[in-house]
Amino acid sequence: MIKASIIGASGYVGLELIRLLLKHPEVEIISVISSSSNQLSIEKTNPQFKKVSNFVFEEFNRETIKEADVIFCALPHGISQEYVKIGYDLGKIVIDLSADFRYKDLQRYAKDYSQHKYPELLQKSAYGLCEINREEIKKAQIVGNPGCYPTSAILGLAPLLKNKLIDKNSIIIDSKSGVSGAGKKSDFAYSFCELDENFKAYSVAKHRHTSEIEEKCSLLFGEDLNLSFTPHLLPVKRGILSTIYANLIKKIDKNDLVEIYNEFYKDEYFVRIFDDELPELKYVRGTNFVDIGFEIDKKTNRVIIISCIDNLIKGAAGQAIQNMNIKFSLDEKTGLIMVGEYF
Repeated sequence: MIKASIIGASGYVGLELIRLLLKHPEVEIISVISSSSNQLSIEKTNPQFKKVSNFVFEEFNRETIKEADVIFCALPHGISQEYVKIGYDLGKIVIDLSADFRYKDLQRYAKDYSQHKYPELLQKSAYGLCEINREEIKKAQIVGNPGCYPTSAILGLAPLLKNKLIDKNSIIIDSKSGVSGAGKKSDFAYSFCELDENFKAYSVAKHRHTSEIEEKCSLLFGEDLNLSFTPHLLPVKRGILSTIYANLIKKIDKNDLVEIYNEFYKDEYFVRIFDDELPELKYVRGTNFVDIGFEIDKKTNRVIIISCIDNLIKGAAGQAIQNMNIKFSLDEKTGLIMVGEYF
């Protein structure tokens, strides 16, 4: 059995990691670490775990992770890298769910976050977008789990970028997310009365995920590119739907697109291509799938891509477990086969 520790276990992503790993046939959770819930039973803080788990949250110390084979770090950026460094020094596989190990360009990271304290570790890490970066993930001790918006956007664009079918500077990404993407913060803007029956854009032209998307899309295309990204907040708990626009540089039809996407993702269980309808949030909610559909606007020769994920699973905890499966040479689907919560 793979022994797993979860740091930051009482947040939405940490709890989702616990829920999913409890069902994983090859994993034993040996510690759940949370300073804010220290010494509290998970049955008390989260009654959905009654009769399923009697974990007690612990304060972090080296003893809590000493026996772990893999550490999942679900802490905010800046804080996370300190714990990743400890895990790395102890020889553990570390899967970090903050932004701290997603970048290769230190300047990009510093511009949107802060100066990285361990740049040498950043260069040794792998970006954990499983369908794109599998071979690098296999070799790295530290895996930087992608952001939720970047997962939806990059997987939606990857076949077009790799085949150089679009104008690299024409990309517009319009993403809508459920409120769980903001985490457990206590903020008036995320209160029920502010969100219910409402829909709004935020961080327009300045969201931190823009630079992550640009860096990875540039690598896929083989040249630097710039794009526009605008996130929106939906009055739902979970899920991301991204509508992505780009100008085609070749005359192709929808049948060509279907063939291109199916060929690119032919071996990827968690990517579902929709050729006769468009994806919806309810198809992916509660799953590790990314659902991708598309149309071509013939008037403008513009491709329009719809890419849907569950932000807490494929956009966070599920993808982290998929990365763990890769690292330990398991079938990537292990513990992650789930049907969408349609209703």
